[in-house]
Amino acid sequence: MTLYDVPAPAKLNLFLHVVGRRADGYHLLQTVFRFIDLCDTLHFDVRSDGVISRATDLPGVPEDQDLTVRAARALQKATGTRLGAQISLEKRIPQGGGLGGGSSDAASVLIALNKLWNTGLSRQDLMALALPLGADVPVFVFGQSAFAQGIGEDLTAVTLPERGYLVAQPDASVPTVGIFSAPDLTRDSSYITIADFLASQTFLPSGSQGKHPGGGNLNGCALYGKNDLEPVVYRLYPEVLGASRWLAERGLPVRMSGSGACLFAEFSESSPAVLAEQEITAIMRGADKTFSQTHPRFRLVQACTGLAEHPLRNWIAR
Repeated sequence: MTLYDVPAPAKLNLFLHVVGRRADGYHLLQTVFRFIDLCDTLHFDVRSDGVISRATDLPGVPEDQDLTVRAARALQKATGTRLGAQISLEKRIPQGGGLGGGSSDAASVLIALNKLWNTGLSRQDLMALALPLGADVPVFVFGQSAFAQGIGEDLTAVTLPERGYLVAQPDASVPTVGIFSAPDLTRDSSYITIADFLASQTFLPSGSQGKHPGGGNLNGCALYGKNDLEPVVYRLYPEVLGASRWLAERGLPVRMSGSGACLFAEFSESSPAVLAEQEITAIMRGADKTFSQTHPRFRLVQACTGLAEHPLRNWIAR
């Protein structure tokens, strides 16, 4: 039995407020998760010997620490199935980018193997298995855009308008743990309500209108709130700060997703995001040819579309 071409979409944190800290050291957050159509792809081959293995190496990640392997083993242990699986992963979501790639991969493993092994766990069952794997993993099993609280596990579905996004990763990877442990991290942002956030999505403020890199005009959407992790990342990773400033100078005010390093700009539709991708890519190519040092380096520049729901949402029966 096989299951190929299983998507694992990236996420954006449309805002991220750190509102407190628990006694055990975990931070209390408020954020909104949105899935986008930048996806990793997974392939599964069932094994009858119960062995869980990966067919593709992930640089810097031993197999026993790989979230895809850990997720499969967690499902296997919870259900008592005697089946195993060989897992192949095509990686497109950058590591250390704040887009939740590893978490998304783990969630897609839980959903896909629950289907392939016919273990029949409910969404709540799978979310319970997801949380020990990482605070972001449950939202991918939840399967909808979500207002998240607590450490990220208290999820409420929200309906978001159609949006296009430009996602850009500067030449940096940011480890999450180091950002949350920084002494200068803001940990006392005010609580907001879902109603506060949703009210901001009903209109497009004009304050973010600017010039397109190619000289035209674009109408970006002013984003709600802030990302409290940005100042720490900008201090520790000047490449991220420089890229943010460079994009803003070109009419693309950006926000960092998660703990970075990826930055994103939001648009009311996909076409200006595509145009921005094309023109920034052209600028980067020109800078490479002339050995220019005046432009930041990017590992990724990609136009994306916000998804209404996770592509595997209907794979879970209840």
